[in-house]
Amino acid sequence: MRWRKLLGYVSVPALLVGLTVASPEAKTPYKEPLKKAKTVDELVAMYDSSECMSCHADIAEQWSKSLHARSIFGTGRTIATILTAYKVGLKNFPYAGVKDIKDIKVEHLMFCAKCHLPQLEEAEDSVAQEIIKLAMDYMEGDEKTSAKAQEKLEKLNINCLICHQRNAIIHKWVEGYPERKAVYGSKSGDHPFEKMPKIKHSSAIKESIFCGQCHGLGPNLELDEPSQCATLYGYYLWSYVAKGGMKTCQDCHMRESGLGHNIQAYRDKKMQEMAVDFHVNAKPIYWRDGTVIKPLIYTIVEIRNKAGHAIPDG
Repeated sequence: MRWRKLLGYVSVPALLVGLTVASPEAKTPYKEPLKKAKTVDELVAMYDSSECMSCHADIAEQWSKSLHARSIFGTGRTIATILTAYKVGLKNFPYAGVKDIKDIKVEHLMFCAKCHLPQLEEAEDSVAQEIIKLAMDYMEGDEKTSAKAQEKLEKLNINCLICHQRNAIIHKWVEGYPERKAVYGSKSGDHPFEKMPKIKHSSAIKESIFCGQCHGLGPNLELDEPSQCATLYGYYLWSYVAKGGMKTCQDCHMRESGLGHNIQAYRDKKMQEMAVDFHVNAKPIYWRDGTVIKPLIYTIVEIRNKAGHAIPDG
């Protein structure tokens, strides 16, 4: 098995013996400290990838069709669930300290935002409060207010700079912390963009562990209030890989599907065909009830999961 795959699947404390590694000056995923965003607009600007899209238009078009492009809003169901988490969960948790929107802190939303908006960690509590206000506007406002809130919420997403920079390095004590002046991919080289003149290598970006950062192992036990949502990577490791499976998430959801950065799941017909064998065997029979002959259908439905993980998830 390739070394980088091993690095993704197992803990490697032995590698770190004798190393002295300085942490960043502030709590940040980057080598450089960041000034925290105070508003949703500031957070959007901090992770603005529109200039990436001017050169990579085809990839940007693919991405725009995916739910990564509207990760905090989703189909509308995601932001509705986050609002419910506030109203039904946080306001009723006896030790959360949340009675009103003004009490919400970034940490209160991380049981959703860890995956749907990880860059929320680079924001002040005012941004978390603004997200809940926008959620209320979307769910409870008039048509104009709702549309305006949706437009703003959809600007918060998993874009180029999240995958190819912020979350590109998983084992930071081995590979270093991501740099704001670099983009990360499967190879190193020059990048013809003044703000980010370097392409740097990420060992994880082609491996399933990269997707596993969000499509995870199960409960986020590092949080004060763990949540159980995504478990795909856990199923993938302990069922598919453990039985000899060799394909990665990227193999199925990007390359073999032909979708590229339009990473889809059950909503896409091609992904449905790749994931499930579905057969229906039916034949008509006739049942005599006294003097009346009633037509019936006798049916056997067979469904076989071909995916490298459980279906459904989340």
